[in-house]
Amino acid sequence: MPSSHSSTGVPKWEYRVRLVLCFLGLVLSVYALHVELSRENDPEYRAMCDLGHSVSCSKVFTSRWGRGFGLVQIFTSKDSLLNQPNSVLGIIFYALQLGLGQLVSSRAAFFLVMSSWVSVAGSVYLAVILAFVLGDFCVVCVSTYIINFALLYTNLKRRTGLEGRLKKGKSE
Repeated sequence: MPSSHSSTGVPKWEYRVRLVLCFLGLVLSVYALHVELSRENDPEYRAMCDLGHSVSCSKVFTSRWGRGFGLVQIFTSKDSLLNQPNSVLGIIFYALQLGLGQLVSSRAAFFLVMSSWVSVAGSVYLAVILAFVLGDFCVVCVSTYIINFALLYTNLKRRTGLEGRLKKGKSE
């Protein structure tokens, strides 16, 4: 971690926390994609996260809501290129969070916060679907929801630190 990192207004802990959260998010998203593709190729495939009838991540990943949040297929066909697995969206999200987290600018901080709010909204929506529509518990899903909330907190702290630095710089 660069020593100048804290002089930028970004909290010292933020870099490591972001790295850990994004790494975990990427691992979980890649695993979710692996499970979904394996299940599509072999309906008998049993994932490590399939712990029981109502604790089954593969059932969730291969449900209607496992692609495009279950919303994209309303506007296009189920097999459309636009109707990507949620795990692919997760891979893109965590990669962007990791990459943009290396930039120290208010524009990057704004995008990090806004994309985190979108991910948290998506997490809440999918958690409701998980609990009340599918009646399932998905360990991988819930883990990504927690990571998304933690990234939102991290991004809000980063933005607050950067804004504090900018205000301090203007008052001097």
